[in-house]
Amino acid sequence: MILKSRSLNAAFLASFIGLIGCTGIGPRFLARDRFDYTTAISDSWKDQMLLNMVKMRYADAPVFLDVNSVISQYALDSVVSVNSSWSSPKEGFGGGNILGIGGTGRYFDRPTITYSPMTGERFARSLMKPIPPISLLTMIQTGYPIDLVFRLCIHSINGIQNHFGGGARARQADPEFYPLVERMRRVQSEGVMGMRIKKIDKEEASLEIFFREEMNQTMAVDILAIRKVLDLDPNTKEFRVIYGSFSANDKEVAILTRSILEIISDLASYIDVPGVHVAEKRVNPTLTDQPVTDTPPVSLIRIHSSQEKPSDVFISVPYRGYWFWIDDKDLPSKSLFSSLMFVITLMETEGKEGAPIVTIPAGGG
Repeated sequence: MILKSRSLNAAFLASFIGLIGCTGIGPRFLARDRFDYTTAISDSWKDQMLLNMVKMRYADAPVFLDVNSVISQYALDSVVSVNSSWSSPKEGFGGGNILGIGGTGRYFDRPTITYSPMTGERFARSLMKPIPPISLLTMIQTGYPIDLVFRLCIHSINGIQNHFGGGARARQADPEFYPLVERMRRVQSEGVMGMRIKKIDKEEASLEIFFREEMNQTMAVDILAIRKVLDLDPNTKEFRVIYGSFSANDKEVAILTRSILEIISDLASYIDVPGVHVAEKRVNPTLTDQPVTDTPPVSLIRIHSSQEKPSDVFISVPYRGYWFWIDDKDLPSKSLFSSLMFVITLMETEGKEGAPIVTIPAGGG
């Protein structure tokens, strides 16, 4: 009987140890970890971008740090205690076996996160290279408003200048620019304007925009005005899109695009900087366009500043004793700020450099 009881105890003990030591904990935390890390990476990207905008407004050097990988590793630490005793019936206690088993378990989350600064060739390619016109038209085809894309990403279209607030090249928009992009927005909304890539030969293709033949009278007026402002042939339905300041003829649309750094520099010019910093010559005053009749609001984005930490914000960062922030109720500013991440993603199509090699120790079960 004693041997049989000991065998049962040993089997129970082995099962208990196996239960503690080999229970999988990784799958149970997959959904939670993915949500937490996605939120953290998104928030840190927004913080970094807004901080770099503020730094560029103050003529400070921006720094871009990418998250290359996030590896979440779990470790299970278990302790099992066992004690047993046996008494003989002759001792007056009835005899039998007494078995005591105790156990504790702890798990540790040890994330490994790798970062890399954006420097050298990748910095030049991603941040300083002008955005290809085809990337902008891709955004428009996916549903981004054409007026937002053009106001954010181009310097000019067929020589008509957009607003730019960055550095020595700061300028106001030409009077024709805002009415032009507003008309193009209406034409886009009605589906009257389209874009396509036309293949010329095996290795060359051209990007074209075209106007549909069937349209209502209102759209016909808008398209006629667009053709006139851009100096396009009124009888041509398709126009070739090129990169440049001016078109070579009335059958081309020349778009001079910006780089990511130029976009950030322009957005930084909209920051409502503290008046005391302007008075002390720490930062230039905000450049504002002259109001033009029948145009959309000139302010592309609203970034506020205050000494007190704001509440109910989409994003906020501290800098030089002030808080800079975007109101969570300002949907246009939030949408534009978020679209900047999509533009940066388009500039990464040539591929990233290899991430650092990380050695992860294998844990036992």
